[in-house]
Amino acid sequence: MSEPATALLERMFHAAVAAALPAHCMAPHLPPPPKGRTIVIGAGKAAAAMASVVEAAWPADRPLTGLVVTRYGHGVDHLARIEVVEASHPVPDDAGQRAAARMLAMVQGLTADDLVLCLMSGGASALLALPAPGIDLAAKQSINRALLRSGAPIHDMNCVRKHLSAIKGGRLAAACAPARIITLMISDVPGDDPSVIGSGPTVPDASTRAEAAAILARYGIEPPAAVAAWLRRPEAETPKPGDPAFDRATSIMIATPWHALEAAAGVARAAGITPIILGDAIEGEANDVARVMAAMAHSSATHGQPATPPCVLISGGETTVTVRGNGRGGRNAEFLLGLAIALAGHPRIHAIACDTDGIDGTESNAGARLTPDTIARARAAGIDPAVALADNDGYTVFSRLGDLITTGPTRTNVNDFRAILIT
Repeated sequence: MSEPATALLERMFHAAVAAALPAHCMAPHLPPPPKGRTIVIGAGKAAAAMASVVEAAWPADRPLTGLVVTRYGHGVDHLARIEVVEASHPVPDDAGQRAAARMLAMVQGLTADDLVLCLMSGGASALLALPAPGIDLAAKQSINRALLRSGAPIHDMNCVRKHLSAIKGGRLAAACAPARIITLMISDVPGDDPSVIGSGPTVPDASTRAEAAAILARYGIEPPAAVAAWLRRPEAETPKPGDPAFDRATSIMIATPWHALEAAAGVARAAGITPIILGDAIEGEANDVARVMAAMAHSSATHGQPATPPCVLISGGETTVTVRGNGRGGRNAEFLLGLAIALAGHPRIHAIACDTDGIDGTESNAGARLTPDTIARARAAGIDPAVALADNDGYTVFSRLGDLITTGPTRTNVNDFRAILIT
């Protein structure tokens, strides 16, 4: 292999991101203009980039208005017909609440001749924050923070979010009727379940308010009194499959984690490296996943299974971190630090772990890189890797080593990208 290992891994990551960029994957899925009006609404880290594609492709003589909300720093400033609002992620704020209320108002009074084009991508659940009746934003924020620290998987988090919302869990579709609704989705969830992406504002929800209450109990989260009271009310139930609200609703997946992993695998093959895609929906505690993948990498290096070197183990999905320390983390930094400890300086193994949205958790980096001497360099710098891991302080470790990967906002999101190269 003539190319440096770290350079190859970074090229693979950038190929994965490029495969999910709205500019590369969205245009073929745009519908023709309807007889009536077209209202564009949307939310997520890719929402502004998706809106840009719509506006560029839409005929100038056909009506087009809209509003999308994205994370702070993920917007674009060149749109003329679709407004872009920025709001907070992963904990919602008032800007997201106001945007959600405006979207709900925009789709009132539509006719069967009108089209609602809904653009959904990862991050929408926090960005599209409109609390259910009787619940204020502070209560939703407290629940959100508790869920983020609990290590709950995204399916559990979004089940709760749907049942505490006036817009998610299919409620937006009900407000759009009788207009036609087409939802274009970029998936950031394991399994690509449309009802989980952005907490499914335009798709049916099979989960229940009882499940939402049980999830809070499972993670030891004591809800504010208003939340507990709401979850006991029948009105907290979301529209279910078969509800007439969805008779004219269509959902289209335009980019998924699997598409991104396949693009990265193509880069590896072209470099003469055998890619093994372990899966696009891997969940679990970041450190637990790291130990399992370290064992697989050792097996390849020692026994040639699951592949003979040179090979690369590629995976996607969304790990979680149960926060017990006070460090600066990010689930990809946590994964890589656990992986480095488990690999114990293996001389032929390099790795990368990054979030495809360019933001690892709440930090400014996408992720980091691991080299065979990561642990040795950390100790030479006075860092005890095990202590740092216990403090959820992976960001600090890789920052001090100069091994953070910083891309800035990518304006897409197909979840985490991990690649472990065995030479």
